[in-house]
Amino acid sequence: MPNMMKIKALKKEHLDAMGYTWHNDEDGEYIVKDKFLLISEDEALAYENAANKLYKMYEAGASYVIKNNLFEALDIPKTLVHQIKYSFDNERDMHLYGRFDLSGGVDFKPIKLIEFNADTPTLLLESVAIQEMMLRFNEELNLRQFNNIYAAIAQKFVEISENKKGLYSKFLFSSVEGIEEELVTVKLLEDMAKSQNLFTTFNYLEECEEEMPYDFWFKLYPWEDMPNFLYSKTTTMLNPAYTLLYQSKGMLAILYKLFPDSPYLLKTSFEPIQEKYVKKTMFGREGANIDIVENGELLLQTGGIYGEYKSVYQEYVDFIRDEEGRYYQAGVFYSGCACGMSFRRGLEILDDMSEFIGHAIKS
Repeated sequence: MPNMMKIKALKKEHLDAMGYTWHNDEDGEYIVKDKFLLISEDEALAYENAANKLYKMYEAGASYVIKNNLFEALDIPKTLVHQIKYSFDNERDMHLYGRFDLSGGVDFKPIKLIEFNADTPTLLLESVAIQEMMLRFNEELNLRQFNNIYAAIAQKFVEISENKKGLYSKFLFSSVEGIEEELVTVKLLEDMAKSQNLFTTFNYLEECEEEMPYDFWFKLYPWEDMPNFLYSKTTTMLNPAYTLLYQSKGMLAILYKLFPDSPYLLKTSFEPIQEKYVKKTMFGREGANIDIVENGELLLQTGGIYGEYKSVYQEYVDFIRDEEGRYYQAGVFYSGCACGMSFRRGLEILDDMSEFIGHAIKS
C-alpha cells in the first residue's frame, strides 16, 4: 500500500500562473494537489540506481541491434536506419533526456522496467516544477524530493554545446502547433537552456525548413513519424535519431535476451509467452493499443491509433495499488544520469487521464 501524506493543496491560480491549463479530467483534478506519495531514502536510491543501470543496458541493446541489423524487428522505418547508425556512432553524448516508467519500488515490490520514453517524454512540467512548488508550499514539513531534473537537463545543454561548438551554439526548439502540453514542455526546455546563457529560438515544427542556421534542434515529435516532415540535414537533432531504438518497445525483448537475469527486466518476447502477459505495439503511447492476456483469454484491451505497428509481449506485473484499487507507476527521468522522479496513478492500464502524484522523501 503506498504511503500517502496529506499536504496543503495548491490552488488553481498557482497552476494557472505556471501555464498549466491543458490537462484536466471532468473534475479538473488531473494533478493531485493535496497529497505526496512518501518514499524512503533507500527507496529513492533504489529508483536512481535502477535507472542508471537500465540506461547502460539500453546502450548495449542498441549496439546489439545495430551490429545484427535488427531494425525491422523493432519496426524502425528504413528511411531512418542510416541516420540512426550515424547518430549512435557520432552523437552518443547528445541524448538530452528520457523517462523510465517503472513498477514497484515501494510496498516491498521489486522495481521492474515497463518501458523507456527516450524520444518524446512528457510529464516534465509536472515533475520539474509543480511537485517542487508543492514542496515549497509545504516547507514547514521539512520534506525533500529526488528532483534534480531542471539542473541536470540545463547542465546537459551546456555539455552538448561545449562538445560541439563551445558556448556559442544556437539551439532551436519546436513542437507541433495547437498542442498546448507540448508547447509548454518545449518552452520549459528552452528556459533550461536560457538559464545557461545559451542562444535559443522557438519555431513550430510546421515552420521549420530543411536547412536552418542552428547547431542543435530539439523537436518534441516522434522520430518514427519524422519522415512526414522535413528534418534538417545541417543541424544536430535532439534527441538524436538513435533514441528511436530506445523508444521502440521491441528493445524490451532485446534487453531480456541480453540480460535475462537482470532483476529489473520482465520476460519479454516478439512472440506470445506462456505467462500472463501484456501485448504492446512498438510505438504505442498513453496506454493505447494494449492487451492483457492470461491463458489465452483476453482480460483487458484498449483501442488506439497504433495498430499498424508490430507487437511485443511482456510478462504481466502487479503495480502498487492503494485501498481504492488505483494503480501507481513511478517515472524516473534520465539526463546524463538519473535525476528525479514522480508518480502517476490510474486504472490497470495507465492512460492519458491518469493522475499526477508528487513525491517526498521521509526521514
